[in-house]
Amino acid sequence: MVVKPDWLRVKAPQWERVGTVKGVLQDLGLNTVCEEASCPNIGECFSVGTATFLIMGPACTRACPYCDIDFEKKPQALDPLEPVHLAEAVRRMKLKHVVITSVNRDDLPDGGISQFIRCIEETRRVSPDTTIEVLIPDLCGNWNALETLLLQGQPEVLNHNTETVPRLYRKTRPQGEYQRSLDLLQQARAIAPWTYTKSGIMVGLGETDAEVRQVLGDLRAIDCDIITIGQYLQPTQKHLGVQTFVTPAQFEAWRIAGEEMGFLQVVSSPLTRSSYHAEQVRQLMKVNPRYRPH
Repeated sequence: MVVKPDWLRVKAPQWERVGTVKGVLQDLGLNTVCEEASCPNIGECFSVGTATFLIMGPACTRACPYCDIDFEKKPQALDPLEPVHLAEAVRRMKLKHVVITSVNRDDLPDGGISQFIRCIEETRRVSPDTTIEVLIPDLCGNWNALETLLLQGQPEVLNHNTETVPRLYRKTRPQGEYQRSLDLLQQARAIAPWTYTKSGIMVGLGETDAEVRQVLGDLRAIDCDIITIGQYLQPTQKHLGVQTFVTPAQFEAWRIAGEEMGFLQVVSSPLTRSSYHAEQVRQLMKVNPRYRPH
């Protein structure tokens, strides 16, 4: 058994603020990936008033062996009030930047893109200055649905995680395809060049330094703007085990390598997750502005 090192210890959160955020979420009947995926940063994020909303859940139509989100072959019907409730949470929490993600909904013809768009529209209606990041599944390669999201919803950031290196896909992400994830990000850049594209990977599953750098190179080759790299943590004994706890020095080396490759932003540390400190993209947008059509 690999022993968790000291650098993965998390600071105790401000429980009064955590309770306030949890109260808003419970009052509006909303799910967050922070809770459903057992994120180690939940205390920090809730204590400063941020959360990553998980729509169309909490159950997922895929059963990836690294993920703590529940699997359900036939998940429940979409909640028509979810977009309204999410927008109200954004208003109450006074979010300047919001991340909206979802479970995989392979049972839906558009993968749930219509629900993403409704959430974006409602959020902009009540909080027009809030920037919006969507973290989406691979849509089973439905690029028409992706185009609808980008042109109709026009999120500021389109995030899709590659998750791991190609060699580990069959073990880690059996229903996913590495090339399909790259294709999604490349299609997004072609469809809406004003949108910032983002991806993320987890490490500690047996990948090599060379394989991680290859993923970084593949993402830069399709002009991906932002990359996050974080340590995989085993949610339960039923999930994939940790092979290695990567040192902070190695995360720093990947950060430097990513910046040298030309990423606009590289967030690389043991506790990094795909939406960790996502609000920092607002500063990036000021330094590297892109103008979208209206």
